[in-house]
Amino acid sequence: MDEGGSRIRRRVSVRKRNRPSLESVFAASPATELKHSDEEKDDDEMVAGSRRRKTVDVQPVEVQPHHLSDSRYPDLLWIIDSEEDMFGDYDSFAENSFLAQVDDLEQKYLQLPEHRNHATDHANEDLCSESDKHNTLNVTVVGDCTELNIGDHTKNQSRHEDVSIEPEADILYDVPSSQVLFFENLHNSSSDLGGPSTEEKDWNSSFPKTVNEELPVNSREQPQQTVESSSKIRTSSDANRGKSLKDHLKSTMTGNAKAQTPIFSRTKQLKETLLSEEINVAKKTIESSSDDLGPFYSLPSKVRDLYVQFKGIEKLYEWQHTCLTLKSVQERKNLIYSLPTSGGKTLVAEILMLQELLCRRRDVLMILPYVAIVQEKLHMIGEGTRGAILEMTLAKILYTSKTTQIIGMSATLNNVEDLQKFLQAEYYTSQFRPVELKEYLKINDTIYEVDSRAENGMTFSRLLNYKYSDTLKKMDPDHLVALVTEVIPSYSCLVFCPTKKNCENVAEMICKSLSKEYLKHKEKEKQEVIQNLKNVSGGNLCRVLRHTIPFGVAYHHSGLTSDERKLLEEAYSTGVLCLFTCTSTLAAGVNLPARRVILRAPYVAKEFLKRNQYKQMIGRAGRAGIDSVGESILILQEKDKQQVLQLISKPLENCYSHLVQEFTKGIQTLFLSLIGLKIATNLDDIYRFMSGTFFGVQQKVLLKEKSLWEITMESLRYLTEKGLLQKDTMCGSKEEFQNNFHITKLGRASFKGTIDLAYCDILYRDLKKGLEGLMLESLLHLIYLTTPYDMASQCDPDWMIYFRQFNQLSPAEQNVAALVGVSENFIGKKASGQAIRKKVDKNIVNRLYLSFILYTLLKETNIWSVSEKFNMPRGYIQSLLSAAAAFSSCVLHFCEELEEFWVYRALLGELTKKLTYCVKAELIPLMEVTGVLEGRARQLYNAGYKSLTHLANANPEVLIRTIDHLSRRQAKQIVSSAKMLLHEKAEALQEEVEELLRLPSDFPGLVASSTEKA
Repeated sequence: MDEGGSRIRRRVSVRKRNRPSLESVFAASPATELKHSDEEKDDDEMVAGSRRRKTVDVQPVEVQPHHLSDSRYPDLLWIIDSEEDMFGDYDSFAENSFLAQVDDLEQKYLQLPEHRNHATDHANEDLCSESDKHNTLNVTVVGDCTELNIGDHTKNQSRHEDVSIEPEADILYDVPSSQVLFFENLHNSSSDLGGPSTEEKDWNSSFPKTVNEELPVNSREQPQQTVESSSKIRTSSDANRGKSLKDHLKSTMTGNAKAQTPIFSRTKQLKETLLSEEINVAKKTIESSSDDLGPFYSLPSKVRDLYVQFKGIEKLYEWQHTCLTLKSVQERKNLIYSLPTSGGKTLVAEILMLQELLCRRRDVLMILPYVAIVQEKLHMIGEGTRGAILEMTLAKILYTSKTTQIIGMSATLNNVEDLQKFLQAEYYTSQFRPVELKEYLKINDTIYEVDSRAENGMTFSRLLNYKYSDTLKKMDPDHLVALVTEVIPSYSCLVFCPTKKNCENVAEMICKSLSKEYLKHKEKEKQEVIQNLKNVSGGNLCRVLRHTIPFGVAYHHSGLTSDERKLLEEAYSTGVLCLFTCTSTLAAGVNLPARRVILRAPYVAKEFLKRNQYKQMIGRAGRAGIDSVGESILILQEKDKQQVLQLISKPLENCYSHLVQEFTKGIQTLFLSLIGLKIATNLDDIYRFMSGTFFGVQQKVLLKEKSLWEITMESLRYLTEKGLLQKDTMCGSKEEFQNNFHITKLGRASFKGTIDLAYCDILYRDLKKGLEGLMLESLLHLIYLTTPYDMASQCDPDWMIYFRQFNQLSPAEQNVAALVGVSENFIGKKASGQAIRKKVDKNIVNRLYLSFILYTLLKETNIWSVSEKFNMPRGYIQSLLSAAAAFSSCVLHFCEELEEFWVYRALLGELTKKLTYCVKAELIPLMEVTGVLEGRARQLYNAGYKSLTHLANANPEVLIRTIDHLSRRQAKQIVSSAKMLLHEKAEALQEEVEELLRLPSDFPGLVASSTEKA
């Protein structure tokens, strides 16, 4: 281990031991009760002093450093080499060993006349019964370590092996809290996977446990045996009755050797006990009607301390305190709260979520991108497919559960009354903003301040004073360089651009105009960013970013891969990058505030800005705790002046339901799931459900020609005609509203596979046709069947690339194209620009082109090379891959519900895994671990960590030294995640084993026996 580095050091010292005679071992009276000696009591005190001494009867062994660092649990000491002879030559299970002599003595004891008849029964009873205190065997569990004490005399006369452990760093320090809790629970549970489970276990407990509290099954028999079970023991076979003391000692000592002893200090135990007490107090407080909310809004003071430590939040804003102490919140009523961007809404959601998890011990549903009990950016409920899905989710919760609390938050809301009625919620709002926001408009070289009191909505502010050369004027007619250099590099700046290409062009243009002084600002950190980008991209780096990052500038849009975006966002948040040129998606999804926000034009693509979009973008201006003021500047031309003045003064757009507008993904999918889940199965119940939706609340505004009843009837009729639903008329009833519906096999397959109902019948036909001639020589045919339909409609193939890729296929692969209806002749004519008379389905042609991209990607496993080969943005390639992996999983679930597609099940399972990870097969197991992506998986594999077991047994300190650019936090997270995953897999296998060994309930003998008793 490195000197001075954070490490765990263990020192093992061995003192000579005097072997006691076996007669002295058993000379002690059987009635003597065993208890901890003073030396044992001192053990707990030594833990607090980072030193632990244990007395166990094992042979002295030499412990090599690599045994310690490579153990499965790096913070535990392992002193065994194999299971065949765990105690070495001295205390082995062989002839003339300590246990052999115990066995001999026991046999002599059993041969005595007064003991011959009942000795075996007494031995079994003494070892199995909890109430019998007269045996000389006492087994105690401390954490997970079982200590064996055979009488006080033995203990005093034995030689000792002293194991002194000096932990200098906690292996669980700085790993995710969920994983820390997992390992604490793991240490508190039995070390044997087959051990008994406890329903009510204090998750904070880490104190010593006695044998009656918790002990592995292989170390003891179950306590508190009934009279019936005791009699069974006495009348059991000779083999069972003959289980000797030697066998029990052997079993117990084996358990000792395998036991894993966590290094937890007394200080840590006390802190955890205090935290547990605070949670119990908070739980009682939150359930009471008292206005006193306890240490920290019904949460333990530990939560407050963590907010101070990790987020620097020492005190809540006044509005946050008011919101958290609202009567509606205390009574767990539904709530909507609305504030401007950057007002601190998320913190309130986090506290409410923690109250549910820690105090009420209830589940929490998180709907991304924001976290709360059930909450979203509520204005998104009026945005296309996302809005329809959100509305359906909330409507089902409201209809089926009266105890679930729904809390919604948003920065942009107008018709909040409709949302209140839909969610049955109360409303809280505030105009609070921690940093003042000043809005400006720029026309030519003049800057105006937005002022609602002024006659035309704006007042003159200043003229731009920046010396432009003639060349620069042509390059930068909007004076962007002048605006950004007023704030960077000391402060951060965001420039919103209408298109992705414009983002890249603006970033390059600005850097060409910046002086070389900008290169010196955080030069080393910027080089690290460049290197990290290369690492996650297999050595590749975007030409634009290579030029702009040294100046502290980067672009940000969907053309980047997710790894690139993450690295750039981190660099921006830490101040290494000071300027982003970005699209509007950054405003909606990523919280990256800036001192100044510049809107390059009042357009998103070719559409004029909406009020909601404008508020989202300018809301990023001003960083709480850093800036005293935030500024937004909208650049506009004279021709757009009147529209912009209306934009800044008009109210926010209303939020409307898209449940019916998104027909197949909305109301039809909703009805199919309602009937499939049996939430509502007849027309009357379905109509009642629809009346409670957001659409039902707004039906008077949204429905002009048809009524809600007619829309409901029409949708159900469509699903029935499509073969997804079947109608059952109740006997003797002529009333249509009493009709019951049940889901068909095709409907259930579509429902379980979450297939868009616009494509479910096409998917069925494609899969059916595929069975006629499924080509398995390569993956191309399967990939085509799992290429998303909706992405095909957005695709615009490059015909020359299409033709070139087609000609590189094998004859069998070209037959796949012919099978789906795309000929070489058609692609060749399109590439040469010739007219085509024969009509070919455009969606099939486009879908095959996308399957070529995916097929190439799986073969090369390099997004960059595929991006260049098909002349497509690497971000789009990655999005296609993710969508294909998701759709492949959907098709798999679809096929699982239809017996005729049994052949696809195993094939699609493997394909889904390949699409999900898109790496060489040997890297897939490593990528199952949290925090391990392709680049990291390749590093680990090359360093010799080739499996999940290797990672679970790795030493984080060794990983740091072996793997480039791996932080201690990342190393610990990888190791702990691997252990957690390995344990979960082991538990799953153990459950399978138990299921296999369990006696069937319909076993003939058991059935006959129960019948006789009856």
